[in-house]
Amino acid sequence: MEKHQNSMELPNDIERQVKLALEEDIGGGDVTAALIPADNAASASVLCREEAILCGTAWFNQVFKQIDTTVKIEWLYEDGYVIPAGSTLCRLNGKARSLLSGERAALNFLQTLSATATLTQRYVKQIEGTKAQILDTRKTLPTLRKAQKYAVLCGGGRNHRIGLFDMILIKENHIMAAGSISQAVAQAKSLYPDIKVEVETENMDEFREAGKAMADIIMLDNFDLETMRRAVEENDGKITLEASGGVNLDTVRAIAETGVDYISVGEITKNIDAVDLSMRFAQTSR
Repeated sequence: MEKHQNSMELPNDIERQVKLALEEDIGGGDVTAALIPADNAASASVLCREEAILCGTAWFNQVFKQIDTTVKIEWLYEDGYVIPAGSTLCRLNGKARSLLSGERAALNFLQTLSATATLTQRYVKQIEGTKAQILDTRKTLPTLRKAQKYAVLCGGGRNHRIGLFDMILIKENHIMAAGSISQAVAQAKSLYPDIKVEVETENMDEFREAGKAMADIIMLDNFDLETMRRAVEENDGKITLEASGGVNLDTVRAIAETGVDYISVGEITKNIDAVDLSMRFAQTSR
């Protein structure tokens, strides 16, 4: 089985995310599942109808752990693996009520995170053979930032900053407020000497100023390909370069071939189509 992933570890907030999802979905109780006798047992399978990169098994497991610790789940694949269309992902056994109550929340996590991993992997495939790497952004679904960034890793991408706290990204409005790129970078390095500083630039003059200010990373925002190649040539490997803006599956290859180090893609976490999954009951018994 083929696997697409970078080095990764599970986020530390899965339990909290699942708790919120179950509070949202079940609330005071599943009144439909209550129609089923409490002692009925059931077995079920999760099917994948399209080729995808699997992601979200820990969230799926946590849903049923919080609902009913007696539910047993057997996974046939792991996060990061390519799943052929028509595959069975896992099998579940437990109380029918528990399986029914957890079905939607569990599938929501699995479908959404697998969608992010799958789209990321498509971008990664498009730039194979270049030195560029695909980066995510902060354009994530609310409260699912760490989950989606984990999914990006499962798809073979790389994480950019997690939030506003772990890296400095000086953008147009920051530059306006600070007075110039040079002043903004100097202030950043003075206040936070141990944090990387990235500057978003929109033309070659800004690019050169960011380079002279010794930014750690320079973002080439909406540069055309010719200007991007010129920036790469002038930079000559001194500073890490990130391309952003106008990136899609049709354009990403040409951007990568300019020689940039990173290409950031907001689409992989915000413009995703849920992977087509379903849970099917095989049998129930008393």
